[in-house]
Amino acid sequence: MDHDSPRCGVQVRAVTQRVPNRPPGPGHLLERVLVVDHDAARGECLTSGLRRCRYEAECVRTGHEALARHANADLIVLEVELPDMDGVEVCEEIREVSDVPIIAFTARKAELDRVLVLLAGADDCMTTPCGFRELLARIEAVARRSGPPARGAPPISLEALRIDTDAREVFKDGVPVRLTRKEFDLFCLFASQPDAVFSRRQLMMEVWGRPSTESGRTRTLDTHINSLRQKLGSSTWIVTVRGVGFRLGRG
Repeated sequence: MDHDSPRCGVQVRAVTQRVPNRPPGPGHLLERVLVVDHDAARGECLTSGLRRCRYEAECVRTGHEALARHANADLIVLEVELPDMDGVEVCEEIREVSDVPIIAFTARKAELDRVLVLLAGADDCMTTPCGFRELLARIEAVARRSGPPARGAPPISLEALRIDTDAREVFKDGVPVRLTRKEFDLFCLFASQPDAVFSRRQLMMEVWGRPSTESGRTRTLDTHINSLRQKLGSSTWIVTVRGVGFRLGRG
């Protein structure tokens, strides 16, 4: 993955330049990165760049290899266009058993393709071509949000819903509701401040660690809001406040 060739998603030119060291702090919680990329040259460039940034990085080339190796990773960088199975399917299968952060990347330009991988459980999705520094920044953003959870917080009860903040689980009428990492973080934020109205910028900063200054990021928030409403069984659990943002409702 070098150069500016159309088939090279992540631009590697930045990797050969001096890259910043990782800052001290929560980012060190994500030490091991698994790169899933069918392009051997691109995958090697990515892993080499990550190692220079003091990550432990390895690369596999198929979805089946990713499913076999993901348990050893603290974070996964996942290509959507894999030779043996679609990256969306890989993401879904990992999410069945793991909460490991996933950053997907795809050359597909259609919005639906990005929406599908986010709904499958990815924490972020990049459209290629993009730069290595952008990927590194996204990894660091996920790392900053992946500190050890606070223990001892009481469960939150909302009529038929119960949120176990320690176990990161949501139950509706006693039945578990399967949420992705970001869906849980988003809903827990609403539930922790039931009378607050959150702007889009606030939600993007609190949950994703960056402002919603681009249309793609706004779509990311809308995708997660819509998915939450569907999984909770009612659109009234999250209410749109026109011209302002969103607030917690009642199902």
